[in-house]
Amino acid sequence: MSSTPPSPPLPVDAVVDELLTAIGAAGRVVLEAPPGAGKTTRVPLAMLAHDFDGRLVLLEPRRVAARAAARRLAAGIGESVGERVGLTTRDERLTSRRTRIEVVTEGVLLRRLHRDPSLEGVGVLFFDEFHERNLESDLALAFAIESRATLREDLRLLVASATLDGGRVARLLADQGEDAPVVRAAGRTHPVTVDHRDRPAPGGLAEAVADVVLEVLVRDQGDVLVFLPGVAGIRRTARTLAGRVPGDVEVLPLHGTLPPTEQDRAVAPSPHGRRKVVLATDVAESSLTIDGVGVVVDAGLAREPRFDARTGMTGLVTVPASRASAEQRAGRAGRTAPGHCVRLWPAAEHPARDAFPRPAIHTDDLTGVALEVAAWGTAVHELALLDQPDPAGWARARATLAELGALGADGRITDHGRRLARLPVHPRLGQLLVRGHAAGLGDLAVEVAAVLADRDPVRVVHPAAVADLGVRLAALRGGALPREARLRPGARDRLRREVARLRRSCRELPGVTGTVDDLPSPDVAVGALVALGWPDRVAAARDVRGQFLLANGRGAQLPDADLLAGEPLLAVAAVDRGHREARIHLAAPLDLAVLRRMLGDELDVVEEVVWRDGDVVAERRQQLGALVLTRSPLRTPPAADVLSAVLDGLRGHGLGLLAWNPAARQLQARAQLLHHHVGAPWPDVSDAALLDDLDTAVAPFLLKVRRRSDLQRVAPAAILRARLPAGHERDLERLAPESLMVPSGSRVRLDYTGERPVLAVRLQELFGATTTPAVLDGRLPVLLHLLSPAGRPVQITDDLAGFWERAYPEVRAELRGRYPKHAWPEDPRTAPPSRGTRRR
Repeated sequence: MSSTPPSPPLPVDAVVDELLTAIGAAGRVVLEAPPGAGKTTRVPLAMLAHDFDGRLVLLEPRRVAARAAARRLAAGIGESVGERVGLTTRDERLTSRRTRIEVVTEGVLLRRLHRDPSLEGVGVLFFDEFHERNLESDLALAFAIESRATLREDLRLLVASATLDGGRVARLLADQGEDAPVVRAAGRTHPVTVDHRDRPAPGGLAEAVADVVLEVLVRDQGDVLVFLPGVAGIRRTARTLAGRVPGDVEVLPLHGTLPPTEQDRAVAPSPHGRRKVVLATDVAESSLTIDGVGVVVDAGLAREPRFDARTGMTGLVTVPASRASAEQRAGRAGRTAPGHCVRLWPAAEHPARDAFPRPAIHTDDLTGVALEVAAWGTAVHELALLDQPDPAGWARARATLAELGALGADGRITDHGRRLARLPVHPRLGQLLVRGHAAGLGDLAVEVAAVLADRDPVRVVHPAAVADLGVRLAALRGGALPREARLRPGARDRLRREVARLRRSCRELPGVTGTVDDLPSPDVAVGALVALGWPDRVAAARDVRGQFLLANGRGAQLPDADLLAGEPLLAVAAVDRGHREARIHLAAPLDLAVLRRMLGDELDVVEEVVWRDGDVVAERRQQLGALVLTRSPLRTPPAADVLSAVLDGLRGHGLGLLAWNPAARQLQARAQLLHHHVGAPWPDVSDAALLDDLDTAVAPFLLKVRRRSDLQRVAPAAILRARLPAGHERDLERLAPESLMVPSGSRVRLDYTGERPVLAVRLQELFGATTTPAVLDGRLPVLLHLLSPAGRPVQITDDLAGFWERAYPEVRAELRGRYPKHAWPEDPRTAPPSRGTRRR
């Protein structure tokens, strides 16, 4: 065939010769080519004409783009896919001995690199649309760079991107310190006029998009391509447009979960005299050419996963599309003629958007990537990656693999991990398959894995909810669905293809077959399989219907109308992190006995003696993570554990749990007075000090305590006396006596529990005294509470002489009328004291 590229000319044609020379000489090249430049279709055919050794493998990040690229390349040389241009995806394999260009998806290339790191028979690896920064393409390039350096120095690498900084990639591809050459193609063939509009009101996106579509259908030529953030948005917009577009206009959806025939219909040129409006996700952003598009309507939004390393859950979030994505989208309108792009956000907001989308290695669940790296046999930091993974996400991924048994205690991949790595599914689904086969549930495991490997095949009619995974299995088997559910177009055929694929993969693996005599019944077997893959998502019901606690400790919920909302135990297969609580999307009932049998190695038996709910609780529990499956009392708990629990109770609730009486508190206060005013050898015996030294100060007195009620038999006074100096009784009584003798001859108790010792005494009993009573060998006057004959306070003072002189005359005048039978001398300092009345 001729090496002349087909007409009409495209910008990349001008640099094809430079590109071929560079890759022939350097063996690795970066191609910067804007949207519409023709890099996907022109470059592979030019290489085919140049006759490089070996097959050219063209990596496309999406299946729909891979299929479209293969068709265009085959049409460019007048052939059908499967001849010189082949296609291999998860679902299709159209190749032959004649195939020289093979279009593959990322997972296919990774599997090949693991099976044959040297990629025998491959001459050129072409990484197209590398700017999308998918996990698999990042990893496949890193593996290919290492293979080229160690096994295949003749392997040629070409990395093409529309928006990524080529210099960064060139440094990544450096060989012996020399960056890879960068070849740059010119801009798009035709100009695109960009208009900005006001952002739609909340909830009004579908209506705003529909209004713009109707406007451009009248004003502009060509088909209309609309970028929306997800399938739900596509469906709402299609309903809004229904009946409003002209009769010669067809509205078509385009997203990755559509059947191939419907994808082809959206991509194919419109019949003569007709136009189409294609409502697409970002699957149409790059690689995929939709002939005839003259107008792009861009909602300016993207749905991106956000993995939470703390919970191990992923949630899809709607975010503003990056400036690079907006440029890519606008470029779809300038492929064959001048185009028009309408952006549904103000121009003033555009510069504030991220320059590029966040790479998946910073946002996605990295469990699969961690398994790939472990199977490759190197450390992630040693790989040639544009960005190293998020540290928290990477640590969580490796922890998950360890929990699945894929990594050993030394951090290296195990034989079980190698089996999981050979399966073309997420490691958790691989766990379900491998262990399901070993449990004699191989056929059912394949069906469950097929349902969970892709988008939910069932669409639930709002507002009802059907989370039961069994409904999806019924759809796979051709059974009837509940009235609340609808089977998505093409879903059953897609599921059956996936079942066939997974069966082939499992047959190729050693050690995944098995039979057991006691299989779980069909109504709980599905939940048992899900629990094998996601033991951390086993969920136990809480008090409110539809509210559950996951084994990972997170709360989760189902609508209370869902039939599963009343189940006591669920195995959750699909969940997002939600806001305050996770939302369960797919689950299956789970039987406790089956859970114990099939997840025996995952269960922990915990014997615990703790202070809980105000008492000592001694129990034996069987747990799965945060879930307590069973509990029973410990009849004879270890005494040391009981003591530790009691001490924890005292730390939490304070020494008030002990049987304090007034005498004990007075003893504590007397000793504390000496600690403050005398110091050594008098120790701190406050509650805080005793709590700080529970193990030595209090614990010896608690050896017979088994529950809270036993604490009432512990004498705090004994604890206090054990802290005081040896032979302390005499010195304590001398320095801080329990009572003092007053002039009347009475012994009156002191109260030490306040800031100062208090002596509350009737005023007449102090007649004849001229100094204030004191403690601490007379160094600390007490605080006198002077009482009336009826025992009511009449004065507080620590200066008795001053009271007699200044305040007593007024007090005498008041009390002699109230208590006439009592003596009220004019000079109390010389009067005899009395305990009671004295007739005049």
